[in-house]
Amino acid sequence: MSANGYRDYFKVLGVDRGADADAIKRSFRKLARQYHPDVNPGDKGAEAKFKEISEAYEVLSDPDKRRRYEQFGQYWSQAGGAGGMGGVDVDFGRYGNFDDFINDLLGRFGGPGAAGGAPGGFGGFGSGFPGGFGGGFGAAGFGGPGAGRAAPVNLDAEATISLSFSEAFRGCERTLAVNDERVQVRIPPGVKPGSRLRLKGKGNLQPGTGRRGDLYLNLQLQEHPVWSLEGDQLKAELPLSLDELALGGEVRVATPDGEATVTVPPGMAVGRSLRLKGKGWPKGGGRGDLLLSLSLRHPDRYSDQERQLLEQLRAVRSVDPRASWIERSRL
Repeated sequence: MSANGYRDYFKVLGVDRGADADAIKRSFRKLARQYHPDVNPGDKGAEAKFKEISEAYEVLSDPDKRRRYEQFGQYWSQAGGAGGMGGVDVDFGRYGNFDDFINDLLGRFGGPGAAGGAPGGFGGFGSGFPGGFGGGFGAAGFGGPGAGRAAPVNLDAEATISLSFSEAFRGCERTLAVNDERVQVRIPPGVKPGSRLRLKGKGNLQPGTGRRGDLYLNLQLQEHPVWSLEGDQLKAELPLSLDELALGGEVRVATPDGEATVTVPPGMAVGRSLRLKGKGWPKGGGRGDLLLSLSLRHPDRYSDQERQLLEQLRAVRSVDPRASWIERSRL
């Protein structure tokens, strides 16, 4: 800018005085990306340059303003019509990404091709990843007379991660794409459904300030065909045969750490549980207990010898299992 306040808008945009509207627009797009506060957080020089090229584009993209500018120079705004930008005022909180901002800015300036996406695309600024990560421009600090100031922006972001039972039990690492950045996340062992992890300073970025929110990860667990988690308690059903329930003995069982042998007391009823201490879900640096609920598993088909033995059992059975039940059921 000269001492008398005159700006050579053609020089600001780096175009010839005879440049057409398309050339002016292309130059503005290139410079806007180069000096945008999202690309230069905290850089006051880039911020000022961005304001200057935006002001130049406002004037040169409007045929009437350009005509008056070329005719009257620094006094063009007094030659009739609205004045220049007088300091660009942009509320970035209105925009989801840089493309939205730049297209709206082109439309506000009345430039040709204001509608539609930018050729070549500016994509990537403030973009998120599937599941809820959003960009979100905050107030960039551009103020101007009569401009409303944007409300405080919540820069925190959220996403949901689905974990297998094994990943939740043993812990794992995940790599996430957050605002064009690859973030390595360590999931500790023993997380439960509804757990929430906080990654400090990995949320949305506020252009022009360098401020960044936190990223919150909501964890979900996929169902497992054997294991279930109720609160802090790891549970599973233990199928037993008729003789194992009646006579008891040592049986082979599964645990999250592999196979083990447990002793089933004789005469156990279906629905009772065996407790294996320290074999359950990780918690507090240790392990909880594992509860195995006893169930009766009949074979698909009894052998002839098994049927004969069952017939003998029926013949010598000393107790009617329904006698007391029938007695208690009378009204």
